[in-house]
Amino acid sequence: MNVSLSPWSTSDADALAAAVRESPDLAVQLGDRALGQAPVALRYIERYLTDDDATVAFAIRVDGVAVGHAALSHVERRHDSAWASYWVTASRRGRGLASRSLATVAAHGFDDLGLFRLELGHRVNNPASCRVASAAGFRAEGVERSKLRYGSDRYDVETHARLSTDPAPRIALVPILMAAGAAWRSGDTP
Repeated sequence: MNVSLSPWSTSDADALAAAVRESPDLAVQLGDRALGQAPVALRYIERYLTDDDATVAFAIRVDGVAVGHAALSHVERRHDSAWASYWVTASRRGRGLASRSLATVAAHGFDDLGLFRLELGHRVNNPASCRVASAAGFRAEGVERSKLRYGSDRYDVETHARLSTDPAPRIALVPILMAAGAAWRSGDTP
């Protein structure tokens, strides 16, 4: 299994749509049930998964196919902080892809983007997401009551953070392919 991270591309629309069809929980998390259709997934990639000054988004790829997502968004330069997010399609869960990818994105944020604090949150009824965050070196900091709303349901969220001064987790990082097969490793300048 060849695992890598690389920027999302409009050519990933079919893979994103397939991931949402396979994993209905992703449609709820991403906020659009129609994402299971390639044209809608294409627009989602163009709008939300393209890098800008405040977002660095990567597709998690297995043998070149997008099967997940790891990103830093809401990059805030005054405080050198960002919000981390991640997901993996249902058939690829439980294999360490999300935690390895999250740890890689965190290393990229610290080493190359000069960030100091990375934050994330997961629903308290999602222990698998908590395990991903913990394995990637994010410490739990507390619970925010009824923070998220999906439909008419509200969910408590446990927040986690990782600081650049925290010890790096003992986890294998994933290569980031930035362009034309060039790999990034922690410490490299993209």
